[in-house]
Amino acid sequence: MKLSALAEKLGCSVRGSGDVEVTRGRGIAEAGPGDLTFLANPKYAPKLAATHASAIVVAPDIATPLPSLLSSNPYLTFAQALPLLHPARRPLPGIHRTAHVDPSAVIGPDVTVGPFAVVGGRCRVGARTIIHAHVVVYDDVEIGEDCLLYSGVHVREGSRLGKRVVLQDGVVIGADGFGFAKDSDGHYQNFPQVGIAVIEDDVEIQANTTVDRAALGETRIGRGTKIDNLVQVAHSVTIGEDSILCAQVGVSGSTKVGNRVTLTGQVGVVGHLEIGDGAIATAQSGIAHSVPAGALVSGYPAIENRSWLRSVVLFARLPELLRRLRTVEKRLGLSDAGRE
Repeated sequence: MKLSALAEKLGCSVRGSGDVEVTRGRGIAEAGPGDLTFLANPKYAPKLAATHASAIVVAPDIATPLPSLLSSNPYLTFAQALPLLHPARRPLPGIHRTAHVDPSAVIGPDVTVGPFAVVGGRCRVGARTIIHAHVVVYDDVEIGEDCLLYSGVHVREGSRLGKRVVLQDGVVIGADGFGFAKDSDGHYQNFPQVGIAVIEDDVEIQANTTVDRAALGETRIGRGTKIDNLVQVAHSVTIGEDSILCAQVGVSGSTKVGNRVTLTGQVGVVGHLEIGDGAIATAQSGIAHSVPAGALVSGYPAIENRSWLRSVVLFARLPELLRRLRTVEKRLGLSDAGRE
């Protein structure tokens, strides 16, 4: 594709020759002739001198002799260019002969149901949705248009998926939440999970993540939210729109997570609290109390980020400070009993 044609599709302007042909996207270091690359972080600008790319996506203030697509957000523009240079292979519509689709299921036009997939009774599958091999869709599930369910996905009974939902391999939607009641003898009895799980439009959930059904009511993932691999979303949790949950996050039951929240890797959230809109928790934070909107928290228990950073500096000095304290106490003749 000529750079000028790509620019037109992406709404970018071209600096330099628009006649350059680009056929794929690559990183700066790996790019060669015919490749389009990008520069999103100016600290990597020195690598431009050594790249062999044919063209680049850059901000207008970045100087380079390479033919360029000019964008105020090069990372986003490059992400939008990739599907144009690397079109996804779409399987042919139709139901594979080894798949089982219940006669009561309603299958929209141009749907693909792959080998050994199962679609249960009274399900509704929207137009152009792709259900890959070995997916299991239980009874009474609703799946919107243009969804993509990769191999090994299980969508449990009654769950609802909006439009353009992407579920990567091994995702489980709507499994029973972890609910048990203890009797007078100390034995645990199952608390039936009679709610559902709802995944709104444009949500993507990556491999081997689980979203449990609600004990009562619904677990809900808001529009546009993206969830990484190996995340656990417990029963009756509500996550707002355009939030990000990174790998190995765990959100306990009945927690409410707002819009545009970012929970980075291995953040743990206890149940029955609220995280306000736009809050960010840094990696491995343990959130034990509600977090206000816009807060940046770190540590365990999670506190305001700058306070945590100051505390970390002190942690490293604790042995030294203890030695100094004991020296002062010895000079003052203080004993353990005196300190009490």
